[in-house]
Amino acid sequence: MPEQINAAPEGYTTVAPWVVTDDTGAFLDFVTQAFGGEELARVSTEDGLIGHGEIRVGDTVVLAFDRHADWPTMPSLLRVFVADADEAFSQAVAAGGHVVTPVVDDAFGRRGGRIKDPLGNIWWVVSRVEDVSEDEMWKRLQDPVYAKAMRVAQETLDVELTGQRYGRSSAPIKTTG
Repeated sequence: MPEQINAAPEGYTTVAPWVVTDDTGAFLDFVTQAFGGEELARVSTEDGLIGHGEIRVGDTVVLAFDRHADWPTMPSLLRVFVADADEAFSQAVAAGGHVVTPVVDDAFGRRGGRIKDPLGNIWWVVSRVEDVSEDEMWKRLQDPVYAKAMRVAQETLDVELTGQRYGRSSAPIKTTG
């Protein structure tokens, strides 16, 4: 296998998410408020749309631009690692996001949940709370508490993406007890 070379410019990662929105200005503002993003660029086109936007979150630059009217809607799914999932989740909700999946601990040693930003993008807000060995992870996945957390994560995403109240199953989603 050939050696991997980081061809990205200084300050950028090899793979960069690119988000297409109906209001890139609002997207950049949301990311600033919700995740402490540092806006790097906001370039308008002749027709008043944002043709190029960049915002740094941690070590990643997220790129964005406005969708043209004849393009399909393209919501993005993004995962953001944060120091404190509960705090960042609350901050994202306060910035206008709504809860898709409540914050819980998972079998992988992480704590997180999903929010949908005002533009329809879904953010998986995650913090690492402990290092978990692969053997322990598989054990935990058999534990009903962690299995339920995984099921709820899958079902709430399905509900959000399909628009169906109960996802693909016929049973209501229970997120407590």
